[in-house]
Amino acid sequence: MPTEKRFKEQLQNGRMIEDESEMTDGYKKALKGTLLVSADTELMSAPAYYEQSMNAPTLDSRASCVSVIQDELGHGHIAYRLLEDLGEDREQLLYEREPHEFRNTYGFDQPLETFAELVCSHGMFDRAGMVLLSDIEEHTSYAPWKRALRKVGKEEQFHLRHGETWMRRLTSKSEKTKGKVQDAVDWMFPMGVEWFGLPDSQKRNTDQLDYRIKGKTNDELRQEWMSHVVPLADDLDLEVPAHYDEQSDEFVLEYDAPVAFDAGSKDWRFEEPIGWDGVIDRWRDRGPANRTHVDLIQSGTLEVGV
Repeated sequence: MPTEKRFKEQLQNGRMIEDESEMTDGYKKALKGTLLVSADTELMSAPAYYEQSMNAPTLDSRASCVSVIQDELGHGHIAYRLLEDLGEDREQLLYEREPHEFRNTYGFDQPLETFAELVCSHGMFDRAGMVLLSDIEEHTSYAPWKRALRKVGKEEQFHLRHGETWMRRLTSKSEKTKGKVQDAVDWMFPMGVEWFGLPDSQKRNTDQLDYRIKGKTNDELRQEWMSHVVPLADDLDLEVPAHYDEQSDEFVLEYDAPVAFDAGSKDWRFEEPIGWDGVIDRWRDRGPANRTHVDLIQSGTLEVGV
């Protein structure tokens, strides 16, 4: 086995990893951590989406929403299965962890209370997931995950089309439904900005890049997400606190991120900037729907005593 330094050089030069026997301890740890966040995020999107999927306004839209849930469960299964190949116990990960131990992104710890919030989450949160996983599919050095993500990417495209199509329908239907979409975007946009983690200037652990588990930095991924979401908002005449700056050739936030968030009212306190340590503490404390969503996943197995 090469030294960590030499191993990282080989990965940067294009080496692909097929199984555990080819990994250093550092690589395996970084890969498992990334897979777990991905697996938990895919899994927890399903209960987050469930209630409002049942409230979809037409039979066709309900079927599409249920298809999204089915896809997300399948995507979670892929990542948990890869973790199983690396020595993790899938049953333990799914059914023996406490709700606060799940590593899903904070967006899926929030209750979705309207159909507008559901389709905006498809259009904005699934876009964030797509940005992350597309980067991994393109750049990752872990070959089994790269192959598996081909299917995931195609299905995520459907989620995005569904979400953006319904965002267009609701914004054009009436001022009332447009207002509901705006309300959803108001709290989801800053959460999408946070989705990609610490700014590059503050990120100390670079293992995901050094081991080529992913290819782009947090700030690069954040810019890519905004390059889709900000033009979409402009096209739908929705307000978001960001714009494209021609001089710098990048999307610029119109507030000093990160800022405080009132989870109970889903309000961002833009006049109250906080440090990223405060964001991480909020993530660790989990959101208001965390236990409800985990219980929905675990309840069936616990009830039958499996």
